[in-house]
Amino acid sequence: MHLSITVIIIIITCLVSLGAFSNHKIVDDLIFYPPAISERNQWYRFFTCGLIHADLAHLAFNMLSLYMFGEFVEEKFSSEVYAQNGRILYIVMYVAALFVCLLPTYFKHKNDSYYKSLGASGAVSAVVFAGMLLEPRVRVGLFFIPPIIPGYIFGPLYLVISTLLAKKGRDGINHSAHIWGAAFGLAFVIIACYILKTEYQPVQEFIEKVKSDFGN
Repeated sequence: MHLSITVIIIIITCLVSLGAFSNHKIVDDLIFYPPAISERNQWYRFFTCGLIHADLAHLAFNMLSLYMFGEFVEEKFSSEVYAQNGRILYIVMYVAALFVCLLPTYFKHKNDSYYKSLGASGAVSAVVFAGMLLEPRVRVGLFFIPPIIPGYIFGPLYLVISTLLAKKGRDGINHSAHIWGAAFGLAFVIIACYILKTEYQPVQEFIEKVKSDFGN
């Protein structure tokens, strides 16, 4: 049986997260803790924090979002955008997003002994926004709104809401990671296509698909 990269990531993340729910040492060893990075060079925490989650709902939301968009992005990468390099680039994007999305958080809290962060939300945001760039007509839901919002509307709306929530900073969620993860996903697709000189033109394709959604 062939498992997609997306499913493999989900399985590994679920196994580690579920184990961490009953073992606090796993959480302490893997969580994103800026002073441990700045003082003890534990850079691996940029990546391992994406394997653990706050609770079952947090894990389920991230993994469901990853599955819904990841399967599509992975297939699109390998079949149309990057051809034979597609799955490798998909892995690179996901892993790199874990690191990049937390850089602003690290520089802000590198000496803050009270700050900790966990979850794959930043990397998942990269995959979701890469998916909406490749297919902006996909319908997405938001909070209690069913999936009726086109991706090209949902994306900017999500970023605006995340930015406002990040400024308030009262809900214990690292909205900065969501924002930077989303930006990285968009940038990765566009820059990788440019560097590899692919026939697929993501920005042009995005514009044409949005136009088609208005019947043009």
